[in-house]
Amino acid sequence: MNSAAYIICKELSSNDIGETGSHQSGILIPKNSEILNFFPSLDKNETNPRKSLFFKDARTGTSWEFNFIYYNNKTRNEYRLTKMTRYINSKNISAGDFIFMSKGVSGDITIDIKNTGLEKNPDTPISEIAGWQIMLGL
Repeated sequence: MNSAAYIICKELSSNDIGETGSHQSGILIPKNSEILNFFPSLDKNETNPRKSLFFKDARTGTSWEFNFIYYNNKTRNEYRLTKMTRYINSKNISAGDFIFMSKGVSGDITIDIKNTGLEKNPDTPISEIAGWQIMLGL
């Protein structure tokens, strides 16, 4: 098992998990370089560029395919992680739960959910940006 080199986590909102009935649910990704560096780069010259990402479930080993997309059309200007409905339903995720995404030193990415809140290690360098937590070099 590879140790995590980069971990991001977020407390999920109702909009993130599709409870608001919005046209497009999916986890909103802030336009912050520390968060965006976790994800592959997208060509902003394309309309709504996207890349498929394969996450390994940290508990079961199941592989999950999600889309990382930059909505850059006339009405939207945001990054989202989409195609997550099956995952959200299978984990009984609710608003207020935390999602953890980690990238190993070999580039493998894992995903996990915690519904009890975020436990912070005071020795871990953490930066908080718009509800996101970034933990580097673990």
